[in-house]
Amino acid sequence: MSKTGKIATILLSGGLDSMVTAAMARESGFALHALTIDYGQRHVRELQSAVSIAEKLGVKRHVTLPLDLREFGGSALTADIDVPKTGVGEDIPVTYVPARNLLFLALTTAFAESSGSSDIFIGVNALDYSGYPDCRPEFIASFAETARLGTKQGIEGDAFEIHAPLQHMTKADIASECARLSLDPAWSWSCYDPTAEGLACGLCDSCRLRRKGFADARVPDTTRYAADPDE
Repeated sequence: MSKTGKIATILLSGGLDSMVTAAMARESGFALHALTIDYGQRHVRELQSAVSIAEKLGVKRHVTLPLDLREFGGSALTADIDVPKTGVGEDIPVTYVPARNLLFLALTTAFAESSGSSDIFIGVNALDYSGYPDCRPEFIASFAETARLGTKQGIEGDAFEIHAPLQHMTKADIASECARLSLDPAWSWSCYDPTAEGLACGLCDSCRLRRKGFADARVPDTTRYAADPDE
């Protein structure tokens, strides 16, 4: 359904999923406002990608907000903990950042309310992902109710809708959407542990899931990787 003239507020990390999500919102006719969180992440390269994606997609307002979660630690992305490189496991990995999407959605809701937007887009995925609890559909549904109860806009009857269009897609589906929307995969950044030369490592969970998705979809991934997990 077209939403021409309405504002969509995008949580834009700079990763593949958030890029595809933003492009899907634009395709639906929304004007785009985007929020990027600089949380002290090891893969700070994704912040540069977020700026580039915002420019390429014609985002009307893009805010990069500093929130240094290194003060908390507790994750390989925000503390001096090695990023796993041995493959995607079944347990929640050490790359989980405590309550990250809970924090980020709260901030995105505040940004949306200040922008006059009731439509919030987030690129979470509950199929081919690393098992993070804040990517599950029940969390997204629960947060939407919290946003309704905890905001002036919500209690006055203009409740926020949390759009998670990739929620039930595989990484192959997302790669196919990337191609359909004529997006260059290299605009985005997924790697948790870039090399000193600025290449994606190719071996972390995020790189593995991304590469498998493009391979399964038979869509070229233009990202440059330092290593191939199959070699």
